Amino acid sequence: MMQPLSFSASLTQSSRSLYYRFLSSSLPTSFFPNIRTQPKFYSNFSKCPLLIKGCSSITAKPSSQIRRNITHKSEPDEKLRALRELFSKPGVGIDAYIIPSQDAHQSEFIAECYMRRAYISGFTGSAGTVVVTKEQAALWTDGRYFLQAEKQLNSSWILMRAGNLGVPNTIEWLNDVLPPGAKVGIDPFLFSFDVAEELKEAIAKKNHKLIYLYDTNLVDEIWKESRPKPPNKPIRVHDIKYAGVDAASKLSYLRSQLLDAGSSAIVISMLDEIAWLLNLRGSDAPHSPVMYAYLTVEIDGAKLFVDNSKVTPEVLNHLKNAGVELRPYDAILSEIESLAARGVELWLDPSSVNAAIVNTYKSACDRHLENLGSKNDSMTKIYDGSNGQSWGPSGVYKASPISLAKALKNPAELQGMRDSHLRDAAALAQFWAWLEEEIHKDVKLTEVDVADKLLEFRSKQAGFLDTSFDSISGSGANGAIIHYKPEPKSCSIVDSKKLFLLDSGAQYVDGTTDITRTVHFGEPTAYEKECFTRVLQGHIALDQAVFPENTPGFVLDAFARSFLWKIGLDYRHGTGHGVGAALNVHEGPQSISFRFGNMTPLQKGMIVSNEPGYYEDHAFGIRIENLLHVKEINTPNRFGGMEYLGFEKLTFFPIQAKMVDVSLLSASEVNWLNDYHSQVWEKVSPLLDGPTHEWLWSNTRPLVKQ
Repeated sequence: MMQPLSFSASLTQSSRSLYYRFLSSSLPTSFFPNIRTQPKFYSNFSKCPLLIKGCSSITAKPSSQIRRNITHKSEPDEKLRALRELFSKPGVGIDAYIIPSQDAHQSEFIAECYMRRAYISGFTGSAGTVVVTKEQAALWTDGRYFLQAEKQLNSSWILMRAGNLGVPNTIEWLNDVLPPGAKVGIDPFLFSFDVAEELKEAIAKKNHKLIYLYDTNLVDEIWKESRPKPPNKPIRVHDIKYAGVDAASKLSYLRSQLLDAGSSAIVISMLDEIAWLLNLRGSDAPHSPVMYAYLTVEIDGAKLFVDNSKVTPEVLNHLKNAGVELRPYDAILSEIESLAARGVELWLDPSSVNAAIVNTYKSACDRHLENLGSKNDSMTKIYDGSNGQSWGPSGVYKASPISLAKALKNPAELQGMRDSHLRDAAALAQFWAWLEEEIHKDVKLTEVDVADKLLEFRSKQAGFLDTSFDSISGSGANGAIIHYKPEPKSCSIVDSKKLFLLDSGAQYVDGTTDITRTVHFGEPTAYEKECFTRVLQGHIALDQAVFPENTPGFVLDAFARSFLWKIGLDYRHGTGHGVGAALNVHEGPQSISFRFGNMTPLQKGMIVSNEPGYYEDHAFGIRIENLLHVKEINTPNRFGGMEYLGFEKLTFFPIQAKMVDVSLLSASEVNWLNDYHSQVWEKVSPLLDGPTHEWLWSNTRPLVKQ
């Protein structure tokens, strides 16, 4: 699954961080200089047009032309009226309110009860930011969702097509429409500290003030009883045979990192980091096996803040053995205050931990210092420049150490990924054999029908839990929409005379999959075959890449594009994103992308996707995606004494031979494809029988270059 379309290539690093965090996806998700600042997208992953200056090659009508006088039911207008009434409520007192797509943990996929932006606007796309003033309401989203937003927003809303020329970003718009000195309200739980601080500084240029509304979310106040209940399904223990390392050992490693950083505690809010660290899994968010929780880890203990009703006796015993205490989910701020009051140097990742937590810690530290000062009249300042020592806690602000540790898969995690990918390939073979037969019988199938049938086949595989993202099932022109999601009432029939793109994935108890294949059920044109073959050549080039240690992913991105570049073609998304092991389909900190701001080197044990593509607007889309494991390569030389790295394939499924123009391939590229198909046959055929076994045989026969 691809990371979100990027409009941010020319932004500064700080602006890019704010951009990614504030619009929100996906990801897939970030996709991502860092999964917390980029989703698939993804994580990653979460985009925001706050600081976009309006540069994009996508053409679309200006926002001023897209407000349509369409008759809609009045419910959205009533929501806006009710929301604005709260602006003047005692303790609120604001002139505008910003509603992002995120939950309190900056997640790519969120529970329905936290889909506040969708509730207030009626727009259900995964990426968007809403700003409501006393007179106007505007929604920003990107090019994936322009048409959807037009249909779903009523005439009370202004659609801002983020990234298009002349379209202001949210800050520009707020600074333009609000009178000087206005107050802009946010729920500080829904913004990372970094984003909230940059927002505060940006609107201050027009003397606007950012107001943190800690005690209430205004959307929740009008949502009331109709708001879905928070998820409460049981948490489960992630078996050590899949995790590879027990939770106590992971906590011990984390504590060593705390000591090295001069910290005595850390607060963790990213849900996949908590799940990985404690060897727990949940089902609170769609597509991601995580549970809503916070975690604080000190040198001598740890506390998990979670809804106790989701904790089974097995999980309780598991946590007890790891030295982890339970606390209520909503007690996190009081715990942060307690840590500060004890003088704890708390490690906070400002790019992921929400502003409510960070500001609570800062305020509590200030109170702690005041108390120290009152007890010691001789102390006239909190910092003694002569010896560089602080008289009180100030916090350690740096990236979470868990992000990288989680990305470096251990042998058990890698084996689980290998095993789950083979079972997934068996389900895919059954599905594609069925689909080709149905199409050849002229059975009319919609894109949704196809996605549903694939889910049916996957759900029969051992250890299947969920899809890892919404399947992108696109026939013809819909395949050119990079993050297309077919809807039952508007999707297309799968056309046997057009290219069909299917990007899908699954969550298994032992691994996470993500694969894209593009096929033609009839006869592709010469141009379609050329485009497909050049995408394949880029895929092969990246798959075969060998590179020195400490190489960041962006260095490899051109490998996948060079064959398209030779004829003046390209694609507007990253080439690869990190993938979790039985966790989120999008994770960081690694990526393979033209976005050169991510300097994270690819390291042994990381898993990345390899998914170059090409998209012809209004015609077709092509993408070929496998997952790869970064491993050491034995090279005859080691220049500079460095280790050299390459890739091991995790995905084994046929690439449609009829789409390949063999005349464009070199002999070594033909050998790569034939060797790959030989491995597919060897690894997957034992899991199949009958017609599906025959289908796999016919789709893995070697190609011959004339």
